[in-house]
Amino acid sequence: MRRCSRVDDGTAGHFGNHPGKTCFKEMRYLRFISRIVLGVVFIFSGFVKAVDPLGSAYKFSDYFHAFRLGFLDGISLPLGVLLPAFELVLGFMLLLGYRRKIVTWLVTLFMLFFTLLTLVLAVFNPVEDCGCFGDALVLTNWETFFKNLVLMVFVAVIFIHRNREPEAGNATREWITGALLVVMAVCFSVWNHRHLPLLDFRPYDVGTVIEEEMKIPEGAVMDEYETTLIYRELETGKTRRFSMEDYPRDTTAWQFVNSESKLVRKGYEPPIHDFAIMDQFGSDLADRILADEGYSLLMISYDLSEAEEEGLLKAGDWSRLEILADDFSFYAVTASPGGEAEQISASLALEYGFHAADDIMLKTVVRSNPGFVLLKNGTIVGKWGTRDFPSVSEVDPLWPDMIAQASLPMDEETRLLMEEGVIENISFGVVAFDRHALSLLFEADSAARERWVVIAWILGIAVLLFLSHLVSPIRI
Repeated sequence: MRRCSRVDDGTAGHFGNHPGKTCFKEMRYLRFISRIVLGVVFIFSGFVKAVDPLGSAYKFSDYFHAFRLGFLDGISLPLGVLLPAFELVLGFMLLLGYRRKIVTWLVTLFMLFFTLLTLVLAVFNPVEDCGCFGDALVLTNWETFFKNLVLMVFVAVIFIHRNREPEAGNATREWITGALLVVMAVCFSVWNHRHLPLLDFRPYDVGTVIEEEMKIPEGAVMDEYETTLIYRELETGKTRRFSMEDYPRDTTAWQFVNSESKLVRKGYEPPIHDFAIMDQFGSDLADRILADEGYSLLMISYDLSEAEEEGLLKAGDWSRLEILADDFSFYAVTASPGGEAEQISASLALEYGFHAADDIMLKTVVRSNPGFVLLKNGTIVGKWGTRDFPSVSEVDPLWPDMIAQASLPMDEETRLLMEEGVIENISFGVVAFDRHALSLLFEADSAARERWVVIAWILGIAVLLFLSHLVSPIRI
């Protein structure tokens, strides 16, 4: 391999066609490629987390609890907004070649910290995945660690040559650009938090047929367990551990104590494997909901104590719309304990009861508290956050009065029997949900247009940044 000596400092051009000149150019291109690779990775990592800041907050909370730092839960959401913004800004600054020395130091420290962290995660596995690419690309802890090792090679290239990187740009312009990028990234994350994520990388996105995502394909690898049997020797009183093949058959000398099963190989896990909604009697309503040929509206609140009251109150008339519509059912679902749910229901005078579900599943279904999910034949046809979901009166000003007039006095036992399906729901069938409500809920895909407008705005800003960079000579 050719050695780059004195000409590595950029003086190779004074020596004509000296071999070192070629070597110097090669190093310049290697530094350039390293910056581009790191910049793209940082932008991708920041973007997929910025579209789902609440998901990032959940991951931070997992970290805090895994490392016994639960008292830091309060900063999970701010970190879920700021970390993606930081990654996005570093990525763009790397691509644009702005403030190279300080950006190189920040990238190096950032990667060193997370490489060490992912090594700890890989060895001790306190959290199943690091969440470095959000839900867009889920890697195991070991995969993440090796990915970081590869990236550290590129980091080493730009760090070793950091003093040879020219700061030829206008410092004021570059700092202003960086500040604008920070503002843009934070605003983008905040928008996604106030509404639902622009892009849904989870298995419950609109259009998903839930039952299809719950199936295990033929020939799929199943979980493999190793079972250990524990027996006590009657003569000595000592216990010993045996495998399924060599356990003692002599029941006069040995007494069975216990058995333990350990997962030795993880099998195939369908994208949706925990969809279950339990009623007050402990029965799973999932099959009933997924088989409903009409529309089922789920109001989901993983934690009622943190839910927006506006959404809980807004759901009141929707819960009673069943009285007017034959093709509509309402289910309020929470992971909060029954006592807490009853207390909050009483304090807000809510007229509907709550069904129970796992909090992880509820957080995965919709990133809002509460959030609204509309199903038909087991297919997700719509999802809304509290701010974007209309009240019944916004669909039809007459409906609240119609609901009030049609409501019949009902004792608690009758209501529970109706929710269980023991007796049929009372419905007058005077409105058709699909004709009256759907057009307003979806507003001719205005929500989709709004999302693409925001995406186009972000891409437009990025293009303008690159065009402004081209005004000055490109610094490789």
